Amino acid sequence: MSQDCFICCKHRGEILTAGTTIYEDDLVYVGHIDRGTNPTYLGHIMIDLKRHVPGIGDMTVDEAKAFGLIMARVSKALTEVQGAEHVYSMVSGNSVSHLHMHVVPRYPNTPKNYWSPMELSEWAEAPKGTGDEITNVCLRIKQFLEDKHYG
Repeated sequence: MSQDCFICCKHRGEILTAGTTIYEDDLVYVGHIDRGTNPTYLGHIMIDLKRHVPGIGDMTVDEAKAFGLIMARVSKALTEVQGAEHVYSMVSGNSVSHLHMHVVPRYPNTPKNYWSPMELSEWAEAPKGTGDEITNVCLRIKQFLEDKHYG
């Protein structure tokens, strides 16, 4: 773990985020994006690799398997419990050099000019929330992951 990495600090419990842990094991952590006191696009999930590595190519085989499987399971949960009609996934690593993936739902009736994972929340009618609303999304996804066996 890196002492000054935002994601490593989060995993050490030094930074608290909204919602609740959706999934966690020895290799990956899944939680909801947190914009502090600003409303957050509901269902914008972040999957973190637990070990501090900068990119996809730095994962071990076991990490890659765990990362890919949880990405697929979270995507299915966003479709099934959040009603997403499409799910985007993106790794950029521009701001934080600790491997993490954004998994972002696009909901029905989203205008086509917002059909980009980074523009969805710009839509004035986008579903956004804070606190309990984020926690409720986390709990629904967590319950789906616990109830459904992927395969």
